Amino acid sequence: MTVLIPVDNKSRHECTIASIEENKAWAFITLDEGKISDVEFYDRREDILEWIDAVVVINDKEYVWPFMDEGIIALIAPTQKSIDEIVEAFLFKDLHDFTV
Repeated sequence: MTVLIPVDNKSRHECTIASIEENKAWAFITLDEGKISDVEFYDRREDILEWIDAVVVINDKEYVWPFMDEGIIALIAPTQKSIDEIVEAFLFKDLHDFTV
């Protein structure tokens, strides 16, 4: 399972979720058996060649249609900020669905 999060910097334990328009990097997280197995940072979303299962955004105002058109689940992290908080909420299904 893979999760993509727009973040404000490339520091694994210091970055926080950012808006798509203002992000400094994309955190590409690989999960294995309910745990983070890898975190890679990309400058551009187009540089990610692997399949993305879900994208997590900061609010429901984000432009996620290109992701949804590719079959990627779009979720909202209403209160979670760090990668660990977001992944934990993702695993426990505590993130909000992006509703139209």
